[in-house]
Amino acid sequence: MDLVFKIATIGIIVAVLNQLLIRSGKEEQAMMTTLAGLIVVLMMIITEISTLFDTIKSVFGI
Repeated sequence: MDLVFKIATIGIIVAVLNQLLIRSGKEEQAMMTTLAGLIVVLMMIITEISTLFDTIKSVFGI
C-alpha cells in the first residue's frame, strides 16, 4: 500500500509541474518532467517486481 501512495504522490507532483511548465510556454521541459516522473515510477516498480521474483524463488526453492 505504501508503494501506491508513493506512486500517487509522484504522479500529482509531475502533473502540477507539467501544467505549470505548459502554461509558462515551456512544453519541452514539461515533456522532460513527465518522462522523468515515468522513469522514476518504473524504477520503483522494477525494484518491487525483482523482490517479488526473489521471494517466489525462495518459496519454491528454484
